[in-house]
Amino acid sequence: MNRYLQACLATVAFVLTLFVIHFLHVHYFRVNVVLYAALIDALIAVAVTGGVLWAVRGLAAFSGLERVLLLSVWALAGYAFAISVPTVVDRSLSFYILEKLQQRGGGIQQARMGDVFVNEYMVEHRLVDIRLTEQLQSGTITIDNGCVRLTDKGERVASLGRFYRTHFLPKERLIMGQYTDDLTDPFRHSAKGVDYQCR
Repeated sequence: MNRYLQACLATVAFVLTLFVIHFLHVHYFRVNVVLYAALIDALIAVAVTGGVLWAVRGLAAFSGLERVLLLSVWALAGYAFAISVPTVVDRSLSFYILEKLQQRGGGIQQARMGDVFVNEYMVEHRLVDIRLTEQLQSGTITIDNGCVRLTDKGERVASLGRFYRTHFLPKERLIMGQYTDDLTDPFRHSAKGVDYQCR
């Protein structure tokens, strides 16, 4: 059997292993953050597939470099899966819009979409609770006496995100028929004098 076919078969084994591990994880174990759980699943799948193939000499035809590259490809594929499937489905507003349109008989008045986001999306997806949980698990915030505060790590992540948003997001982005740079500085028109800051 040539090495290309062996690499393809080994990769199919990895994909099947990843799906089985991910299925078992989300159905039978606790998950703190969907993205992190999926990344862990991917790493376990790389280790299991690589270990099994090593034990049965399924990687014997490959050089050391080829084995490392194959494991790296699997790790990157697992990362792509974690980001592109469970995380997107879990947190995508775009998926929510489609699902909500379907739930409401296929159509919602455009002028009322804002109401749907505020009154339904925020509640149905427990958006505030989920995002706070993710940030707590990431170590970017703390919650003390009802006050949500940035940690030092959170400050660094926020600064990095702000820098990227300002300098690398599109300056001419299509939003409802107009090209604009509004999302490179979404705080440009933020309300002044809010009363919800911690003392």
